[in-house]
Amino acid sequence: MRRFWIDTDTASDDAVAILMALRWPDVHVEGISVVVGNVPLEMCSVNARYTVELCGKETPVYEGMARPYLREPHYAFFFHGPDGMGGMNYPQPKRPPAKQHAVEALIEVVRAHPGEITLVTLGPLTNIAAALQLAPDLAEKIPQCYTMGGAACTVGNITPAAEYNIWVDPEAARMVFHSGLPVTMVGWELCRGKANLDKEDIEYVRSFGTVYADFAIDCNRQAIITNQEWLHDPFLPLPDPVTMAIALDPAVCTRKSKHYVDVETASELTRGMTVVDQLGVLNKPPNIEVCWEIDIPLWKETLYKTLR
Repeated sequence: MRRFWIDTDTASDDAVAILMALRWPDVHVEGISVVVGNVPLEMCSVNARYTVELCGKETPVYEGMARPYLREPHYAFFFHGPDGMGGMNYPQPKRPPAKQHAVEALIEVVRAHPGEITLVTLGPLTNIAAALQLAPDLAEKIPQCYTMGGAACTVGNITPAAEYNIWVDPEAARMVFHSGLPVTMVGWELCRGKANLDKEDIEYVRSFGTVYADFAIDCNRQAIITNQEWLHDPFLPLPDPVTMAIALDPAVCTRKSKHYVDVETASELTRGMTVVDQLGVLNKPPNIEVCWEIDIPLWKETLYKTLR
């Protein structure tokens, strides 16, 4: 079994990504840490714990950082609905959050299993930056980190320059990107266009007739509306599940390369921009692996396997 740790600001697409990992046959999720982002921390915790229980698991959910390093929180209710789950108002989870702080729990698990924990981050990187500050050795003990964040040489989804997760806490992202942690950056652009689930895809998912399939579509009902009206994309974008699909099956990413990547923290105009030195003009050592393209049919089939 592969050991995963998921860090998430759990709203609708995060929940689907969590479900994918929990239902993947050769993956054991050691723990889930929640961080402020899409919704306030307590709501992230509730949504993550509900998803765990839906999957019939007992994976511990740890609550972490309740605000970005230097910024005020900026929630995404407009995209994910008033509960972060499309306004579905799912019942409260039965199990409480784990007592240990998320940052402490992550450090403890990685040190207990050096070289074995695949880290998948689905939200702002505040928890990860805090863990690396307290325990810099984590960067060499985590063999792979898949990060849903950034926009590689393309437009953003919260400002013209930046993707939401990085924009919320750019200081944390910058710390993580320069920490030596082996990060694969999966930008939001990879879920766009034909990688959206279209109406036919959603009808196909509904045909599975499982609680998992219905959950994946229902909790994203606000995301479908906002994506079409605000971003003018076809239907349902799932950036976090795309990232999870790559973590579960790296063949989903069909083109990747390492580059020097920095994060803008000083300018309000380009706050949170992931500046990828694609051509190597700065002559700086590459620090981030960038996923440029995905196999769209394989991404969707990876998702479907977990919803049937």
